[in-house]
Amino acid sequence: MSFTVEHLNAWYGRKQALYDVNLTVEPQSITALIGPSGCGKSTFVRCLNRMHEEVPDARVTGNVLVDGIDIYARSINPRYVRQHIGMVFQQPNVLPTRSIFDNVAMGPRINGTALKELVERSLRQAALWDEVKDKLDAPAIQLSGGQQQRLCIARTIANQPQIVLMDEPASALDPISTLQIEELISELKQTYTIIIVTHNMQQAGRVADRTVFFLSGHIVEEGETATLFSHPQKEETEHYVTGRFG
Repeated sequence: MSFTVEHLNAWYGRKQALYDVNLTVEPQSITALIGPSGCGKSTFVRCLNRMHEEVPDARVTGNVLVDGIDIYARSINPRYVRQHIGMVFQQPNVLPTRSIFDNVAMGPRINGTALKELVERSLRQAALWDEVKDKLDAPAIQLSGGQQQRLCIARTIANQPQIVLMDEPASALDPISTLQIEELISELKQTYTIIIVTHNMQQAGRVADRTVFFLSGHIVEEGETATLFSHPQKEETEHYVTGRFG
């Protein structure tokens, strides 16, 4: 599923956070967004599934085209957009009093989809099935942090989205859990288009096909990950990837 952003601008009240952002994302690829805190990465991904507009006084101009259809068109329901463009957040946001099964089944129940097989398939895709298959009725809060994040990924893909957005999905995890999430992301690329926000440039180098460098609400440079890190074209990019600022 192709993903094209054209002249995207975003505000929080009078404060502009994104400036004329243009980007094309290839289907079944992993795109990493890097840049210092406050540069607009998270705002950008929230614009891609219309979560930004949930913030009071926030607004967006420009176009976000999915297979040529503008998700900001008046005829498009934001809830439909969020079903097809899923989001995984920085902190695992499981429903703590609900079972593992119910955490995954929540979205499909709302959407009227058959459940048991879908829950198993989603947990398998999230590389969690073998660890939880004998305790699906246990509260999700009993899982470790890494397992909870994989459960959140399972819940997201249970809605059968075409695109998955991840906002620093491993930043709160230990190195072993981080590696598991990275391996999972690489596997999910076979089915989904993935955009990941990360402060960890080594992580971007390990998982991303392409990397986009944001600074002060602008895209400074984007390209194939290996090339951007080894031969950046912009001075600002070179300074950031070599650790001179950020």
